[in-house]
Amino acid sequence: MLIQRLGAASRHVVLVVMCVIALGPGYLMVTGSLKSQAEFLGHPWALPTSPDLEAYRTTFNDQFTRWLFNSVLVTSVAVLLTMVIAALAAWGLVNWPFRGRDTVLGITVSLMVVPPVVLLMPLFQVGAELGWISTYRIVILVYVGLMLPFSIYLLANFFRTIPASLLEAAALDGASPFQVFRRIVLPLSGAPVATLVVVNLLWAWNELLLALVFLQTDEKKTLMVGITGFQSRYSLDIPTVMAGMVVATLPLAAAYMFGQRYFIRGLTAGGLKGE
Repeated sequence: MLIQRLGAASRHVVLVVMCVIALGPGYLMVTGSLKSQAEFLGHPWALPTSPDLEAYRTTFNDQFTRWLFNSVLVTSVAVLLTMVIAALAAWGLVNWPFRGRDTVLGITVSLMVVPPVVLLMPLFQVGAELGWISTYRIVILVYVGLMLPFSIYLLANFFRTIPASLLEAAALDGASPFQVFRRIVLPLSGAPVATLVVVNLLWAWNELLLALVFLQTDEKKTLMVGITGFQSRYSLDIPTVMAGMVVATLPLAAAYMFGQRYFIRGLTAGGLKGE
């Protein structure tokens, strides 16, 4: 009994230490954004004695608002297109047998291991020939292409667990294949779809390399690209940099808080047949 209690206590200690390590940078970022430069340098880990929003005012007086809008636009359009294409492709690969179906799915899954940096030069050459450099469309299309393999894989695994008898009953009632997909399959796919939306949103929002290469004008930069220059510009004004980081993190925190309850259920939805 004593050994069991010591084991449980040690696990709790480890969890508390891990939580402190994980939440420490966030605490420093939020409290630092509410301090003056002198207060932060003097007591970086202390709570702000007199919270000040001057750093946030400085942040939004810059091009931060424009970068935020660009990130919202690029991320939302890319995630929406990814989910529509992935759902239709996964359902076609699962529901409509054709020669080479498993090969197509296998090739699609294998694309998940291709690092984006390998595709950077050929994609840039194609974008330059099309005149798409410094446009939203090139970044959105590249994001969609990179997010599709995992999205198709996850949805295909889940679609296989939907009972065939349920689909056959809907077909006998006169539902067309698309009506079966829209009225039965999609409503049953809430958990994996929500998981993919959050995962893809987090990736697209945080992506830096591709956006840095393809979006070269200031008015088209996404938030992550803008922050790289923002940090250099305000390198001596730590509270302003911290305020920019807080604003950039808030959408991600909101997305995670909304979708975290779907993560485990969504990622394991296709793990067991008939789940």
